[in-house]
Amino acid sequence: MKVTDVKAFVVDCFRTNWVFVKVYTDEGITGVGEGTLEYKEKAFLGALEHIKEYLLGKDPRDIEQHFHMIYRDAYWRGGPVLMSALSAAECALWDILGKSLGVPVYQLLGGKCHDEVRIYVNGWFAGAKEPEEFAEKAKIAVQRGVTAMKWDPFGKSYLQISGADLDKALRNVAAVREAVGNGVDLLIEGHGRFDVPTGIKIAKELEQFKPMWFEEPTPPDNLEALKAVRDKSPVPISAGERLYSRWDYRKLFDTRAADFIQPDISHAGGISELKKIAAEAESRYIPFAPHNPSGPVANAATLQLAAACPNFCILEIMYSDVDWRKDVTNEALEYKDGYIKIPDKPGLGIEINEEECLKHPYQPHTLRHYTGALTDIRPAKTEFYF
Repeated sequence: MKVTDVKAFVVDCFRTNWVFVKVYTDEGITGVGEGTLEYKEKAFLGALEHIKEYLLGKDPRDIEQHFHMIYRDAYWRGGPVLMSALSAAECALWDILGKSLGVPVYQLLGGKCHDEVRIYVNGWFAGAKEPEEFAEKAKIAVQRGVTAMKWDPFGKSYLQISGADLDKALRNVAAVREAVGNGVDLLIEGHGRFDVPTGIKIAKELEQFKPMWFEEPTPPDNLEALKAVRDKSPVPISAGERLYSRWDYRKLFDTRAADFIQPDISHAGGISELKKIAAEAESRYIPFAPHNPSGPVANAATLQLAAACPNFCILEIMYSDVDWRKDVTNEALEYKDGYIKIPDKPGLGIEINEEECLKHPYQPHTLRHYTGALTDIRPAKTEFYF
């Protein structure tokens, strides 16, 4: 079997663009992956062209070798651009391998440790601005069986936060906690916003609401800063969505800077690399909670991986999406009472519809995190998809 082509399909999804990668072979078996580089998709496409040059004519089933060679031969190694493109291609190769053998990818990773995985939802708050609006949307999510939810209540603050803005953020969390009760886990997103003293102050204020974690309280560039917050935080700290390989994670592990790790299958090297990162975390008794706010192909790949990781804890998933999500793939999730069942189809168990993807071409989008528009992540017409 030889690779004959590699194509990218950039699909507008309102808040960003999904980038699906499809690898074709001379035996008619194809594989799909996703490596969305939020807001910088053109850079992703350039990196993918270099990966395509390497893969053409090679056996797609030699996944470990291909990862090693592509990573080794990038003189400027690592980083979000190369690793996101490599992640997408790598997942597509696993999809081909599973299809060629007629088995789901989790079987190739050693089999299932989990028949289903617990999820927490992101995006449930779309359009909310005031604490009362967050509370009402949280109630609706719980009525649909949601048992854990994440959001960023910090507006457009960066590095520091004013007393008024902190008061509003805490009223927001309090309103949601009161709305859902103590039986639902709350996960508070920091988006790498704060300096060390501010992160510590907020962590101490959050303790009263018993969050499952406070995510990425400091910018991702300095793990010592993250550790400084964790050392004085009364609540668990999670991080890792902006680390791009096992080598990046080594420093996080050695400094013990986080209580939960969150590598992203679309950015940190794909299935094999995340399996290695999860195994290292397992040896240190750190829960594995993959970052997964992307599209349907990334979700399918992460589910296969989560099934095979003993220390898997909880999986992020988007609560609602653009109404064409159901058209661009054949995604079919089985959801019940806060859990999603692991699919059993060969490969990743998902296919993209190329014609439907082309109906929603690339659109430029910009980062909303520090503009006060973070909750404007969905169009007026949205659909629940699980």
